[in-house]
Parts: sequence; C-alpha cells; structure tokens
Amino acid sequence: MTRIDSEAKRKLREMGIACLVDAFDRQDDALTLGISFEERIGLAVDDAYTTFSMTKIDGLIRRAGLRYPDAELRRLDLLEERGLDRGVIAQLGTCTFIDRGHNVVFQGFTGSGKSYLGCALARAACQQRYRAHYIRMPDLEEAWASANDKPGGKEKFLRKYASFKLLVLDEWLLDPPDESIRSMLFELIERRYDESSTVFCTQYPKKDWHQRLGGGVHADAIMDRIVHNAVWVETGTVNMREQAVGQMV
Repeated sequence: MTRIDSEAKRKLREMGIACLVDAFDRQDDALTLGISFEERIGLAVDDAYTTFSMTKIDGLIRRAGLRYPDAELRRLDLLEERGLDRGVIAQLGTCTFIDRGHNVVFQGFTGSGKSYLGCALARAACQQRYRAHYIRMPDLEEAWASANDKPGGKEKFLRKYASFKLLVLDEWLLDPPDESIRSMLFELIERRYDESSTVFCTQYPKKDWHQRLGGGVHADAIMDRIVHNAVWVETGTVNMREQAVGQMV
C-alpha cells in the first residue's frame, strides 16, 4: 500500500499542516484495506479539517473570556418553571440573529441564570466561528478609565470592543453610568449598530433603562440603538444558584 514517507511528513509538518500527518498516522490499515490512495487522502483531509476546526473553536472559546466556559444552551434546567420559551432558546442557539445584527436582552432577578445564558450564547457563537467576548460592566468601565490615561487609548478601546461579532455585557446598568461612561456606551453601541450583536444581561426591565442611563439625549440614543431590534428574554424569578446548592446538599 502506498504510504507517505518520513521526508514528506517532515515537510508537511514544517509547512504547518501537522494535523494532516497525524490524520494519516491515525488511519487503520485494516479499515483502509482496498481503499485507493486518493480516497485515503480524502479521508485524511476530512479528519485533519475536523481537528483544525475543533482547535480553532477551542481557541475562540478560550479567548472569549467566558465566566462559564462550559455553558451550553442545551443544558438549561427548569425551562418551563423559569418561563423560558424552548423555541426562542433554540432559535437563539442557531445564531442567525448575529447575521442580522440583532441584539439579545436577558432580564431577570438575581441568580436567575442571566450570566449563564449569556455565556452559553457566546459559546454557541464561537462554535459557529464568530468572535465573541464576555465582560462585566464594572470591568468594561475600568478598562475605559485605563484607556483614558493612554495616548490613543480611547480609540483603541472602541475599536477592540466594536470588533467582536458578539459582545456579552453582563451586569448591564447595575450601577447608573456617569457622563463619561454614557458617552462611551453611545459611541460603542453606535459602532456596533447593524454590524454586530450585543447581549445585555440585566436585572432591570426596559421601563427602568432610560432613567438609569441618565434620562437625557444619550439615554435616548443608546436605547434607540438597542431596543428596536432586540430579542427580549425574561429569565424569571427562580434562583438557579439556590437550586444548585440544594442539589449539592
């Protein structure tokens, strides 16, 4: 049976396609008996591509900075008790809302699983090769303050957070933003508008947003760019942290 010799393997590895060499090495002679060399190459390429894809996805998930890196929408508990619509969750899991530039709001009481849902959605996006990123609002505000102290820091900050195809903002409006933060949020959301998607995890219903955003023109502008194309998901009143503790006892 024709095989790739050691020198050819060395060259393939030197060119950065070691996954193809490994795929050939994994082929079982008993299973490939009678298969032509061209077919074996096809099988090896498919195997190598699968490995390459999984490595790329793992990297996207790792760099997304997820609070719950193993979160998955299919693992959600107590959907009916929490008032979550299985159809809506399944549709979000397809990530088609990202291509449309739509936003998602997870709103509910403390402990109702908003952060988990945000991370699960970001993980689903990574699995479909979108660049996603998770950050808490206090951390975003701290990063903005640090950017203000560096030459060109504001623009670099805005470019960075505008570049993610999916951005998860956890603890949205937990603290009312000051004027500097409101200006930053307006510019960031304006850059992301219709180009990418943002997930907002918040305790506060829509009726409270305007006041917490300061009630002025920035509040109007920020809400206008979020609300009209957002999927709203109420996460209910069930405290999932208490549920988890109860299962451990």
